[in-house]
Amino acid sequence: MADCMQEWPEPIVRVQAVAESGLAAIPGCYVKPPHDRPAQQHLAAVAVLHEPSDTSIPVIDLGELLAADEGRIDGLITEAVAAACRDLGFFQVVNHGVAPELMRAVREAWRGFFRLPISAKQQYANQPRTYEGYGSRVGVQKGGPLDWGDYYFLHLAPEAAKSPDKYWPTNPAICKELSEEYGREVTRLCELLMAAMSAGLGVKPGRLQEEFGGADGAGVCVRVNYYPRCPQPELTLGLSSHSDPGGMTVLLADERVRGLQVRGRGGEWVTVDPIADSFIVNVGDQIQVLTNAAYRSVEHRVTVNADAERLSVAMFYNPRSDLPLAPMAELVSAEAPALYKPMTFDEYRLYIRRMGPRGKSQVESLKAKPDNR
Repeated sequence: MADCMQEWPEPIVRVQAVAESGLAAIPGCYVKPPHDRPAQQHLAAVAVLHEPSDTSIPVIDLGELLAADEGRIDGLITEAVAAACRDLGFFQVVNHGVAPELMRAVREAWRGFFRLPISAKQQYANQPRTYEGYGSRVGVQKGGPLDWGDYYFLHLAPEAAKSPDKYWPTNPAICKELSEEYGREVTRLCELLMAAMSAGLGVKPGRLQEEFGGADGAGVCVRVNYYPRCPQPELTLGLSSHSDPGGMTVLLADERVRGLQVRGRGGEWVTVDPIADSFIVNVGDQIQVLTNAAYRSVEHRVTVNADAERLSVAMFYNPRSDLPLAPMAELVSAEAPALYKPMTFDEYRLYIRRMGPRGKSQVESLKAKPDNR
């Protein structure tokens, strides 16, 4: 990692500490430019969940896909997955094979960690060279804008990249055991979804997985997001607009409080209403690159709440970090030339580590220039 990645450029302030200090106005470093602030109608939609409303992203039942014989990956479910990846880049999955009891236990274990005093959490403070541990910012740009959220980040796979014990909290002690079991179960779900995505492109079911470096080469990491109450939610965001730099994200949303918003085709912000015991899945930049933009990574952001804290668990399924990635040969032709130049995931993610979340500016900047000869 470059020298500029070794340390944070200024002292880290925990958002939870700011939120619990009793301030009526948030510090200026958290205030977003007017055009990035959530509109009042968005804040009205982002409320504590009481009754389910009409969901705004596709919901896909994976039950039949899980029950199908090995090798039978085509069908209506595959078509639904492919359509969601082509259109909005986001969908929810139900009957996905991960036990609801495990999902709830993971969420509660991490709530236990974030309820600890700040001083007890500080021993896990992270650095930008790895991001492993307890954090409160992503980009290392000095004086850059900050988001209203803290997090905990860990590597789960492959074995050689797995976060060592020193990065895992010992209170609650169950965090490590539960998170590793959860990671194994969600990884199986990711492999199934990768096969469905491949089939939806008209290539063999294992094709995307091959590009990721095979099942043993793919990287798996988890980020637990904690968004404290905010006295001025109309001025800030829990996480600024961005598309995920990796391959695919599987999100276990807060079961009580909305907050995730996805940018629709018309540029509008759509609030996602999570279904109980479901996962929210979205395409990352690396799958957009590999599919030559047939599948879309889409901007999303997180709003915050004056009345309730919010916690979510995001698992990222990424390609092997040292493999050059470019559009798959089967998806490139004279009529559909390659849109992106080869780049490893290690090279790609340096941008967000330096700059923090910046919409879709990175993946769009990498599009190959047209040949005007």
